[in-house]
Amino acid sequence: MNVDDEVLKILRSTLGLAASSLALGPDSPLLGSIPELDSMAVVAILTAVEEKFGVSIDDDEVDGRTFATVSSLTRFVRSKLDS
Repeated sequence: MNVDDEVLKILRSTLGLAASSLALGPDSPLLGSIPELDSMAVVAILTAVEEKFGVSIDDDEVDGRTFATVSSLTRFVRSKLDS
């Protein structure tokens, strides 16, 4: 399973973004740059990550830096898989 691709799929699906509507890459900014990414979307993304990857995420593990860019979110997911 390619973590990068799966994180992008989760972002697109949760935020309702068509693949062609917004080019998302590793350095794409998230929080503050995508109007659809509000607090409810953050919760939905974290829930989708937990379900997809079989990990558990505590509230105190996540802050704004987690959702700064696609890369920062992917790094976070990888860190959960490695723990």
